[in-house]
Amino acid sequence: MEGQADLIQSLLPLVALFAIFYFLIIRPQQKQAKQHKEMIAELKKGDKIVTNGGLMVEITKVEEEYLVVKNHDNTEMKLVKAFVSKLSE
Repeated sequence: MEGQADLIQSLLPLVALFAIFYFLIIRPQQKQAKQHKEMIAELKKGDKIVTNGGLMVEITKVEEEYLVVKNHDNTEMKLVKAFVSKLSE
């Protein structure tokens, strides 16, 4: 009986550490990924976005996997949806 109690006491800090790790790192990261996915799904023509590379562009056409975007000098380029960082203000 004492051996089993020692085992539980030795595993308790490990379980507590995993719980802290989950609530401080894993869960917020999953929430942020979900918000980003929803934001990408709601993009539409005319939205101004910032890419992961720092370009500020305007969406001219939404395709299934790509966005056709227009730069400030009216050049158009295709952008993979995953590379959208955020909506521009």
